[in-house]
Amino acid sequence: MNKISQLNFEENIVLENEFVLLRPLQLNDFNYLLNFSLTEPEIWKYSSMQAIGADGLKNYINTAIKAREEKKEFPFIVFDIIKNTYAGSTRFYDIQLMNKCLQLGFTWYGKAFQGSGLNKHCKYLLLTYAFEKMDIERVEFRADLRNERSIAAMKSIGCKVEGILRSNGWTATGERRDSIVLSILKEEWFHSIKDDLKSKLKK
Repeated sequence: MNKISQLNFEENIVLENEFVLLRPLQLNDFNYLLNFSLTEPEIWKYSSMQAIGADGLKNYINTAIKAREEKKEFPFIVFDIIKNTYAGSTRFYDIQLMNKCLQLGFTWYGKAFQGSGLNKHCKYLLLTYAFEKMDIERVEFRADLRNERSIAAMKSIGCKVEGILRSNGWTATGERRDSIVLSILKEEWFHSIKDDLKSKLKK
């Protein structure tokens, strides 16, 4: 059986190491993430889909789960094992099984978890799953060109910049935005990025 056929959108995919656990996002995760939506709206400053306030978070979760049911996306909730609390969310999206490509994004963490190393652990688990379980050939990342923090984080895990999509979409506030496109190829993952990222996790 081709590895690519092993992605089951109904499966309870859990990715875990000693620092972080990612599991499928569920409706009742509203309670675990609500505090971020009520107190840290700046998390979604550059996001095209915001989760600000109770109604915003409810819509965010409902939309993500609907996309999973339609086999378009696979959203996860992120649990910080060291701090023993939920930290944010991330997902696979634009999943093109025939082309063996997907995007990794819609990633956000509460301020207490930003810069903690948690993101690198999440990306290591997600990239390992994409390249080694799903047999994906290309993982793409995008960000608002103004989101310097997010772009730096993607570059730090080994993403290569491909270019800028000018005025390719709307911001949550109704403005046009430029998006930077980055990626990691499977051959790059096995050649150097996996080992480089693993070494960073040990520091």
